[in-house]
Amino acid sequence: MVLLLIAQYTVAWTMPDIHRGTLPIGLVGWHLSIGTALLALVLARLLWRMTHPVQSASNTPLLNALAGAGHAAIYVLLFAVPIMGWINASSRGYAVQLFGTVTLPSLSTEGSTLGHAMGDIHVYGSYILLGIVGIHVLAALYHRLILRDGVMERMLPLSNKKWRSIE
Repeated sequence: MVLLLIAQYTVAWTMPDIHRGTLPIGLVGWHLSIGTALLALVLARLLWRMTHPVQSASNTPLLNALAGAGHAAIYVLLFAVPIMGWINASSRGYAVQLFGTVTLPSLSTEGSTLGHAMGDIHVYGSYILLGIVGIHVLAALYHRLILRDGVMERMLPLSNKKWRSIE
């Protein structure tokens, strides 16, 4: 997910502004495809999380509540931001596809005022998501460097021995 998010933000910041007449080719097409892949992955992650709940860390009730709220916000935004982009793309008449293979149905009619408004909300939502992910990274570093409670080790596909060798 993080690699796709990095790719998505890189493409979004380097692609041309989307105006009337902008075609969904080049970086705009890549942005649509990466967004579709992110949406598919977040749905798979949500299904996985519902069937494989995470054991909460032994923190204070306040830290557990903050972690729960942060994770919920990340999941909501990882779902909502691509959906808003999809609605906006549909209102522009763009075919939303997963790397040219699977074409998704339109979520709004072409020329829809709501669909065009979703484009602006999509941008603001993406900045909010970026901020919350930044807070998430800081929280992971806090667990690793200050609390040293093993939470970060559970998040990464590395063994505890590999992380202990860094200290």
